[in-house]
Amino acid sequence: MDPSNSDGLINSLIDTAEYAEFRDEVRTWLAEHLVGEFYEHRGVGSPTDDTAWDVRVAWERELSEGNWLGLTWPKEYGGRAASLAEEIIFEYEYARAAAPARVSVQALELLGPTLLAHGTEAQKARFLPRILAVEEMWGQGFSEPGAGSDLAAVRTKAVLVDGEWHLDGQKVWTTFGDRADWLYVLCRTDPDPARRHRGLTLLLVPVDQPGVEIRPIANIAGSTEFSECFFNDARTTEDMVVGGVGNGWKVVMSTLNRERGAALLPTQLAVEREVVGLIEAAKRRGAVDDRRIRQRLVDAVIGVHLMRCTNMRVVGDLLHPRDGRAASTAAAGVSKLFASTYHQRLGELALEIYGADAVFDRAAETEEARKLFLLSRAETIYGGTSEIQRNIISERVLNLPR
Repeated sequence: MDPSNSDGLINSLIDTAEYAEFRDEVRTWLAEHLVGEFYEHRGVGSPTDDTAWDVRVAWERELSEGNWLGLTWPKEYGGRAASLAEEIIFEYEYARAAAPARVSVQALELLGPTLLAHGTEAQKARFLPRILAVEEMWGQGFSEPGAGSDLAAVRTKAVLVDGEWHLDGQKVWTTFGDRADWLYVLCRTDPDPARRHRGLTLLLVPVDQPGVEIRPIANIAGSTEFSECFFNDARTTEDMVVGGVGNGWKVVMSTLNRERGAALLPTQLAVEREVVGLIEAAKRRGAVDDRRIRQRLVDAVIGVHLMRCTNMRVVGDLLHPRDGRAASTAAAGVSKLFASTYHQRLGELALEIYGADAVFDRAAETEEARKLFLLSRAETIYGGTSEIQRNIISERVLNLPR
């Protein structure tokens, strides 16, 4: 199986003759700049892995200097005003080159588009150029100990006093929160229980102040991508409201929709490489002599093809919208649900192929197999639990009763 086989499907969705010059520009730039220390860290890191953080920050600043961040953002904020097709081409070529995972996902993929859609002109001018210059890092303050998938249960409160918002409460599972300069925090600004959804507001909160405490949480693989954040009379100014007071639910839903539909192709190509690597490892270690392992490898290849086809449907609907959004919504929901459970099975297969070495051996390839298994355990939880995804598909796509 060759990950580049996806090229034909991409070509069928995007007129490559029209975008040939842009694609060549991307490939040339990556070939010229993905060198030295950056090349040595190809494929390193992920949204759940802070490995080689400083190298990845330096790489992202290299991307910034090349004007490759925020491609579709308006030029006045530092973007290129590129088309969606060009953004997809870039992300695809970036994934093919196995460039290091970017560290500003929270800002580039989530907060930035949210500010473009709901932020004030002052907020856009203040924050967007700094995001693209990789000068400020952001963390997401949504989930709480008692409000994970059910964000309407958020209890962190914010009260406006003399032009400042005062925050009290706790957030958890804040990705790269210990690296953040700012947090975008969903708060309850109206305590009326009858206004469960309408009483929420999204605030931009600086981290460097006495009222904010961030504690990193080490995951099962030893990475500290998650943190818990405590607000004890933390402050932010009145103008740091995104989308208006009481509109936090609507604003956050647009952010989550972006999160759940982002990075389909890069994720797919990364998984394809993992499958290729496991097939090669199984051959080296003689595991292919086991009929059961052979069958599971076949199932893994079939799963990659299913993932690829589903992702292409989502991309196709984004590029060439049909009647309504039902098709792309259904495909995106199914894609997330399938990919997370599939990746867990792939991690389990990796452990079987490496056997006891997966526990005791410290070689690089064995370490990768171990991380695949451990990190995939959380994929059916973060970004929307599988249970919630099934509810969304049943209610919003299949129109089944609650």
